[in-house]
Amino acid sequence: MKFVNYIKYNPEKVASLRPVHRQYAARLMAEGKLVTAGPFSDRSGALFIYEATTREDAEKLARDDPYTAGSAIASHEISPWEMIGVNIDLLRPTGVVSGGSMSSLGCKHRS
Repeated sequence: MKFVNYIKYNPEKVASLRPVHRQYAARLMAEGKLVTAGPFSDRSGALFIYEATTREDAEKLARDDPYTAGSAIASHEISPWEMIGVNIDLLRPTGVVSGGSMSSLGCKHRS
């Protein structure tokens, strides 16, 4: 089941934790637990879509994120999400975001 995590940042904490956060996200992608993720263009927060069995499992994924332990997350809201359809071509990473690219997290897309 998919769960969306809508996150608002404590901006002053994000930069120092970004490398370990990105490593954590890459691990979740490799394990099939993170569908997609990325920051909002104004850098006020981010959106994550997890693959988890229960809301509690999704909450644990959020809790184990280094951003959570390092207080980079001001607030978050996890909701179950039903995907009705997808245009995979529109989900291609847009390139480098501050500190790396989604493809550096192991993002897979069609060529």
